[in-house]
Amino acid sequence: MMGEDPETFTQEDIDRSISYLFPSGLFEKKARPLMKHPDDIFPKQRAVQWGKDGRPFHFLFYTGKQSYYSLMHDTYGKFLEIEKYQDRMRAKGLFSEVTKEVTLADSRWLSKEELEEILVEPISDHDYTRFVQLLERILAQPYCSIEEEYIHKFRRQLEVQSKKQKIEPLQYDADGIAFSMGEGRRKTATATTVVRDNGLGKISINGVDYLQYFPVLQDREQLMFPLQFLGRLGRHDLQCTVTGGGRSAQAGALRLAISRALLSFVEESEVETMRQAGLLTSDPRVKERKKPGQEGARKKFTWKKR
Repeated sequence: MMGEDPETFTQEDIDRSISYLFPSGLFEKKARPLMKHPDDIFPKQRAVQWGKDGRPFHFLFYTGKQSYYSLMHDTYGKFLEIEKYQDRMRAKGLFSEVTKEVTLADSRWLSKEELEEILVEPISDHDYTRFVQLLERILAQPYCSIEEEYIHKFRRQLEVQSKKQKIEPLQYDADGIAFSMGEGRRKTATATTVVRDNGLGKISINGVDYLQYFPVLQDREQLMFPLQFLGRLGRHDLQCTVTGGGRSAQAGALRLAISRALLSFVEESEVETMRQAGLLTSDPRVKERKKPGQEGARKKFTWKKR
C-alpha cells in the first residue's frame, strides 16, 4: 500500500493488500476471533432486591425463595381461574366433559436444573415435585386448554429419535421390482433379509419355508410381527438368511432385520411408531456366564451342614 495513489486506490487493491499481509485473508473462518456471549460465560445474577430505604421490593422476600413461591402463587391463580370458568359454564348449562385437550406428545416437563435456571435460585426436590403436581392438577381439569400457552412454558420438546435412524433408499432389480435389505443380530445369531415389493407373502429362510424352519408358534409370531404391525401381511416376499444361535435367537435377529428392511417402504411418521413399538431396537440380552465357586450364573451349590 506504500507509494500508491490514494485517489486511484480501489477496493480490489485493498483486498489484494490484505491477502498479501494475512495469508488467510481474514475470510477463513478459522482465522476469525471467536467470542462467546456473556450470558454463556457468566451465570445469571439476581438484581438488587431492596431500595435505598432498605425495604425489599417483593412481598415474598423473607421467604428465602421468593421466585419459587411467586411462581407457585401465579400457577395456583391459573388453577382457580379455570375452576371459576367451569363454574360459570355449569351455571349456564353449557358445561361439557368432552373438551379440547392440551397436546403434550413429544414433550416433557422442565427438569429441576432448568427450573432453577429460570428462577435464578436453588429449590429442593420436594419443591420441584409440588410444582409439577400443581401443573398436573391443572391438566386434570376439563377446560385446561384455556391455559395451554402457560402450561407449554414449562414443557420442552423431545428430540424425535427416529430421525437418527439411517434409512437406505429403495433398490430395483432387472424387472423393476423394488427391494430393500436389512441386517439384524440377537445373541450369536446374525440375519440378513431381502424384502421385495408386490409379492404374495412368501417367506423363505435359508431356502426353507418359514413354517418348516420354525415349528414353534412363538418364533413364527416374532418373525411376522413387523409385517402385522405395519399392516403389510401378504404384500412382500421375504428371502432370509440366518446363521448362528438357537431358534429363539434366530427369530429375534430376523425380526430386527425385517423391521430395518421395511423402513425403506414406510412413511416417515411410521418410523417413529416402529421405534416406540421396539421394532428398531436390538435386544442386548445375552446368557450370563457361570461364576467360579457356583453351580451356575446365579445358582449356588447346595449347602450341607454335615
